[in-house]
Amino acid sequence: MGTKKITIEPVTRIEGHAKVTIHLKEDGDVERAYLHINEFRGFEKFCEGRMYFELPSIMPRICGICPVSHHLASAKTCDQLVGAEPPRPASLLRELMHMGQIVQSHGMHFFELAGPDLLLGFDANPATRNVVGLIQANPALALKAVALRKFGQEIIKTLGGRKVHPSFAVPGGVNKALRPAERDGILAGLKDAMLTTRLGIDLIKDWTTRNRQDVERFAVFPSGYFGLTTPQGSLELYQGECRLVDRQGNLLEQFPASRYLDYIAEHVEDWSYLKFPYYKKMGFPQGAYRVGPLGRLNVADQIDTPEAHAEFKIFKGLNGGRPVEHTLYYHYARLIETLFALERIEILLNDPDILSTDIVNTKKTMQREAVGVIEAPRGTLFHHYRINENGQVEKVNLIVSTGHNNWAMNMAVDSVARTYISGQRVHEGLLNRVEAAVRAYDPCLSCSTHALGQMPILIDIVDSSGTTVETLRRD
Repeated sequence: MGTKKITIEPVTRIEGHAKVTIHLKEDGDVERAYLHINEFRGFEKFCEGRMYFELPSIMPRICGICPVSHHLASAKTCDQLVGAEPPRPASLLRELMHMGQIVQSHGMHFFELAGPDLLLGFDANPATRNVVGLIQANPALALKAVALRKFGQEIIKTLGGRKVHPSFAVPGGVNKALRPAERDGILAGLKDAMLTTRLGIDLIKDWTTRNRQDVERFAVFPSGYFGLTTPQGSLELYQGECRLVDRQGNLLEQFPASRYLDYIAEHVEDWSYLKFPYYKKMGFPQGAYRVGPLGRLNVADQIDTPEAHAEFKIFKGLNGGRPVEHTLYYHYARLIETLFALERIEILLNDPDILSTDIVNTKKTMQREAVGVIEAPRGTLFHHYRINENGQVEKVNLIVSTGHNNWAMNMAVDSVARTYISGQRVHEGLLNRVEAAVRAYDPCLSCSTHALGQMPILIDIVDSSGTTVETLRRD
């Protein structure tokens, strides 16, 4: 029989809708594997005609997992549209909310989404390879994981009134000051959150040591890396300059977000709704890069908090001082960033200005166009708005974290399929490894496609004539 095609649909334990197709040669080896993003939303289009000041409330509806990232990126863009730099206390409060988002999102991903694979095994029974299985296997750890996520969510709720789609940032500042009792309540939960994060770091370091063979062959490939840093090259998640390094870690560019279109273009393929951003000067795919925790740590020179920096130095040594190319180390990088976020929360809460009521700049010197950027948990997020003289939105452009990683996720899927599926009967555990390659990037496909589509992930097996001969479906 000719070429077969395996389809995995849906890809599970991710946010959004996707499928994977794996094309097999006659001998059972993999010819090519693809990640298909089969949903479309169109947020950019239906924001046209709305007033600019509505966008910080509209944009979070792109996603219920990372609404804070869109809320703050949108508000930062609107700050520039009205020409109103937020007062320092407002910037501190926005960053505090953002750190809460980092903690809750990273914590959930490591323990609840990636955890079943890492802690129960890629080949575990899929009926128990999930959160329920984790609870049954280690109830104490599961409770700590839930508490870590709750800690981050409570910061968001304290500031924004609710855990999802908060109402907080406005053009020029925020709409609520932090009270002393609220600050003290957050501080009271920091110790346990730090202990759980350190536990997670111990778990992933132990797992990677015990599973060294998998780590070294699971989607290890060179790429560029992209993320925000301070002007001095320190890790930065809220405010910073865009930094791009090549496959050897050499600096290619460092530029303000407002100039992103000078450096980034987007490639289109007919088999995915999700575009492929790349570095213009190198073209596609040579200019493809990775973002998110792995990308940010690969572009940074240091971390400006002590505990996270100590782990950062260990991370930097994983590949002999060169960029860390191993997809499974996304999980370690994610926890290092969680540690950094918790340390930043403590610093922010102990800043005297955090309790100030000077929280909004009402100045207005309107501009027609602006770009805002933030490091969402999954990677660099750009919001770009153009308005007319009445303040109505004429055009919106979003380059979302998962979009930046589209090429890398496809590379990871193809690499893992080629490594683990080779002339043998394809069983569920092998397919789960392909899904795990996607999950490592913690994709948010609702964000990235800006949803129409089906939630299940399918794997189609197609013969040489293009006829699907077998479909594996997980509902």
